[in-house]
Amino acid sequence: MKKDLPSVFSNPIEKEIKNNTEYYYGSLNSNREIKEKNIMQEINHIFASKDFVYKKQIRVTTIDNSFDVTLVGRNSSSLLTLDNKSIPISSITDIEVLN
Repeated sequence: MKKDLPSVFSNPIEKEIKNNTEYYYGSLNSNREIKEKNIMQEINHIFASKDFVYKKQIRVTTIDNSFDVTLVGRNSSSLLTLDNKSIPISSITDIEVLN
């Protein structure tokens, strides 16, 4: 009981189809300007802002890893967090406010 399917005619394609991009021109060199961040200016800006009263949610990127903490204070060489941890300022590569 095999069912016979109707035959289908397809026209042969004899020309080149150009609906896809064949070439990509890119550059390995980036002309983007890398802006060096001053970490101390960023920290001073966080503590001088009007919405910093006692604590602030921040994301800290250090040489080793990145993590989210609640910042409550600082001294001359480190930042102090709500969970009694001290983050040395010399190891910080980037800092940003989360709220």
